Order: sequence, then C-alpha cells, then structure tokens
Amino acid sequence: MTSSCKVALVTGAGKGIGCAIALEMARKGYPVAVNYRSSAVGAREVVGQIGKEGGKAEAFCADVSDPNEVKRLFKDIALELGEVSILINNAGITKDNLLLRMKDEEWAEVISVNLNSVYYCTKEALRYMIRARWGRIVNVSSVTALMGNPGQANYAAAKAGIIGFTKSVAREVASRGITVNAVAPGFISTDMTAALGDPIREGLLSRVPLGRPGAPEEVAKAVAFLASDDAGYITGQILAVDGGMTMH
Repeated sequence: MTSSCKVALVTGAGKGIGCAIALEMARKGYPVAVNYRSSAVGAREVVGQIGKEGGKAEAFCADVSDPNEVKRLFKDIALELGEVSILINNAGITKDNLLLRMKDEEWAEVISVNLNSVYYCTKEALRYMIRARWGRIVNVSSVTALMGNPGQANYAAAKAGIIGFTKSVAREVASRGITVNAVAPGFISTDMTAALGDPIREGLLSRVPLGRPGAPEEVAKAVAFLASDDAGYITGQILAVDGGMTMH
C-alpha cells in the first residue's frame, strides 16, 4: 500500500502534540482522521490546515475512553476515509495531585483517558490490521513513566502501563506484519507545560542536557518515522524524545 492508501487515526489531535502529529502524518501523504473529544475548534483548524497544504483529513468527535464510542469512531472513519492502517494513541489528560490528596475520580479519569483508551482503540484497530496483514501502532507515553513525578502518580501509572502494553501487544501481532512502538516525550512546549510556574519550568529544564524544551513537531517527526515503512524492522520499542533527560 502507498501512503495515500493508508489511513492514519490520531486520537486527541485537536491541540498540542496530537495536532502536530496529525499535520506531520498528512505531510507524509496519509489521509488523517483527526479525533477530538472537546477541542472541536482546534480539530477543525487542523483539518483546515491540512486541506490548505493539499492533504486529506476529516475530524471525528469521540470519547476514546468509551468502548462504544470507539467502535462507532472506527466505523465512521472506514466510511469517510477508509479502514485505519495506522493508529496513533495520543489522547491524554492530567489531574495532578499529591497521592494522599488525590480523589478517586482524579485517579480513575486519568487511567480511563490515558490508558483504557489505548486498549480500546488498539483492540478495534487490530481487527482491520490483522485482516490486512499490515499495520502501525504508535502509542504516546511519557518520560514521567520512566522516572516518576511528584503529584502525578495517576499520570505516571497510566503512561507506564502504556509501555508494558506496547511491548506485550508487539509480541502478539509481530507475525501479522504489525508493529507496535511508543514514544516518550519529555519537556515539550505545549499548553500543558505553559501552565507550569517559572520555578517548575526552570527545574525541568535544568534536567535536560540539551538545555531547551522540545517542540511538538519534534515528537511528531519521531512518530511519523515509527509509522513509516522505514521502521518496518522496529517493534516493541520505547523512543524517548526528551533532549537526553532520561539517557542511561
């Protein structure tokens, strides 16, 4: 299949890293399903930008933490663009709090959106990919999964779960021509990190050997590589895009 035949779904693509991934995938020639839950304006802007650049994209509203909405999402994409060949599991939220102050709802919602969505979307995507005997799944984890972060036990647990999930599913489907990898972004310039106070930002930057925050586009290029034919012999890997923050 050429890139123009391979439909890419990017979850949580209405802003931030997801937006950058959707744009990069379109620039690589893939028709892109831009999924969003609440960022309708952002999703429409992404689709509009892709159209201006000569690409093809459609916006799809769905809560990917709901299995019934996920099933509907994949059916809608198949009707509008074609069956999903490339899945980018990017949707995520934060509900930060110290563990003793964390509400059960804050724990449950982050696990649901950040981890359960990966399970639901991957399971649905594999129904198409196994039949086609080709597929690419790229999950967006975080360096927080690798090193922890105070006040983010829920987020770290969800993102660490993605790493174990990635490796396990990669082993399950490798014989079917499907690769499953993950990226672990570090300190990236997004609305989420912009909301941090200066002392926190400075503290994070002091741990980055390259001495600067990353750009969403830098994460997007790593994702696009793992989704490409060039990465056909790479599976079950976690690629940190973090300026050296977690180097061993």
